Amino acid sequence: MTSRLTSTVALVTGASSGIGRATALRLAEEGAAVALVARRKDRVEELARLVTDRGGRALVVPADVTDAAGAAAAVGRTVEHFGRLDILVNAAGVMLNGDSLLARLEEWDRMVDVNVKGVMYVVKAALPHLLDAAKSADREVADVINISSVAGRAAAPTVAIYNATKFGVTAATEAWRQEYAAQNLRFSVIEPGAVETELFGHQQEHAQQVENQRFDGVEKLHPEDIADAVAYIATGPRRRAVNEIVIRPTDQSF
Repeated sequence: MTSRLTSTVALVTGASSGIGRATALRLAEEGAAVALVARRKDRVEELARLVTDRGGRALVVPADVTDAAGAAAAVGRTVEHFGRLDILVNAAGVMLNGDSLLARLEEWDRMVDVNVKGVMYVVKAALPHLLDAAKSADREVADVINISSVAGRAAAPTVAIYNATKFGVTAATEAWRQEYAAQNLRFSVIEPGAVETELFGHQQEHAQQVENQRFDGVEKLHPEDIADAVAYIATGPRRRAVNEIVIRPTDQSF
């Protein structure tokens, strides 16, 4: 374990898989205690064991961030257990793309609930604790890092609602950045291109075929590539605020 984030506490949503899991591991390697927030308790328990086996500290927090009370309880449990909250990473997300005529409204609702409301609920609950940490931390700063997407930068057919949610995350992050910059609370957004995660496996069959064709020959990013970006942001000195990072696979032109 390194020590750049020693004495800090990080809460990571979506920690059961993909970017969230890789991020939690990376922050723990940097010395942070990590609260692992996800619906799938068995997966975060396995991750917690991995963190502790490597000498880190982890807290399993089963929660559904689409429930405001559940999100607030997850933040509260983290602060109660570790005594503070310095870093929040919103990595929970879902992508249910496809023909808009064939799409079910509940699929669109699910994307809005997870990708937008989930971020909103967790940020709202975490803000007081993050501001307290920014005042008391040795590093004199706290961080919120939201995982958006290149889909939050450019619209595409069959991606309308996912586009809307990720544009929203990017916009909200920038607005929060401006609101809290003078209080040493940094807000950053990371916008990945194609990443090798479960995200691509939940779309309509036709949409999945289209995506397979679009990304034919593209070597997708690994979750660890995004975790590296999170660590770069969070371990930076107080004077350096990284507002936005866009990461695409080398082969991805769009």
